[in-house]
Parts: sequence; C-alpha cells; structure tokens
Amino acid sequence: MSEHIEVLQRLTEQFGKLKGVGKKSAGRMAFALLELDDASAEEFASTIIEAKRAIHECPVCGNITDKDTCHVCSDLTRDRGVICVVEDVKAVMSIEKVREFKGVYHVLHGVISPVNGITPDKIRFRELLERVGEDDVREVIVATNPTPDGEITAMYISKYLKPLGIKVTRLAYGIPVGADLEFADEVTLGRALEGRRDV
Repeated sequence: MSEHIEVLQRLTEQFGKLKGVGKKSAGRMAFALLELDDASAEEFASTIIEAKRAIHECPVCGNITDKDTCHVCSDLTRDRGVICVVEDVKAVMSIEKVREFKGVYHVLHGVISPVNGITPDKIRFRELLERVGEDDVREVIVATNPTPDGEITAMYISKYLKPLGIKVTRLAYGIPVGADLEFADEVTLGRALEGRRDV
C-alpha cells in the first residue's frame, strides 16, 4: 500500500536506513508515526534533530555525550589507571549497567578487520596509545567482542602495550563466542569482568 503514497514510501525508506531495521519493521514504524497527533509528531521530529545536533563524541574516550566530556570522563571518582577498551558506545552502556567497573573507557569505534580492509589507523588505536602515554595507566582491559576480528584487535593492542609495562587483560569468556556485549545480561558481564585474564 505504501508504494501508492509517495510520502509514505519515502518515510518507510527513511526508517529502513536505520541499522537493524528491516523492510517490514520500517513499514510498521512509518504507520505508527502516522498515528501520532500533530504535536507528538512535531516533538518526535524536533527531538531527532536536537539529538543529532547535541550529541557528539567525548574528546577523551570516544563515548557519546551532550556535554564537553562524557559522564565517565567527568567523574573524578573513576580510576583513570584502568582503561576498558570497547568496540562501540553500546558496549560502554552494557558494562555500565553492571555497576561494577570503576575505571574509565576507550571506545575504538570498530575493530581491526583485515578481510574488510579495516586497519589500526581506521579505529581509535592511536588515541589509545596517546592516553596510555599521558596518563598513569596500570591496566588495559580489552573488552572487544569474542569474534575473530575482536580477538585480532585484542592481540594487536596487547602487542603494543605489554612492552610498555602495562598489564593487558581480556574479559573472561562468560560471554558466548560470537555474541555481542550489548546482548549479554548483567550477571554474565559482571562475571566476565571479574574473571578477566592476561592477554
């Protein structure tokens, strides 16, 4: 039906551009939006624009924030001697739900993937080296996903940091191989943090 109404078709296509949203889900979202009253629809649209304009990367760790620095980097009670390296912002949010990690984060915004042509210079690896050199870092916890690319990235980080005398650990495998951190429950993530091991 949406193909007969051009603006509805365009709306469905816009929702379909969102990562993880299939054609049917995009259609459902478009119809759900049409059911909103005008005021709610305008609020929805303005919130999207506001979020896009206000949210940016934290200049310290690469997390997202609407302030100068993210809530973790601006928290003076966090242990800056322990950095947890993650692939993306969703992993930060997942670990924060556990409420056990008291250090800070470094978001790579990707992983090394030779097959896909993603080299260390295409992720935030250089920024990690700079942070380790500037701060008094004792330990780096590599919390990349337990996938082949996540493992390659963990080994690469370890190769560069261990010679600097920094302890490099990996999350324990309470997380199933091939799974993403964002889908792990709090108990599993908590045990994985507690049982981290040397790389």
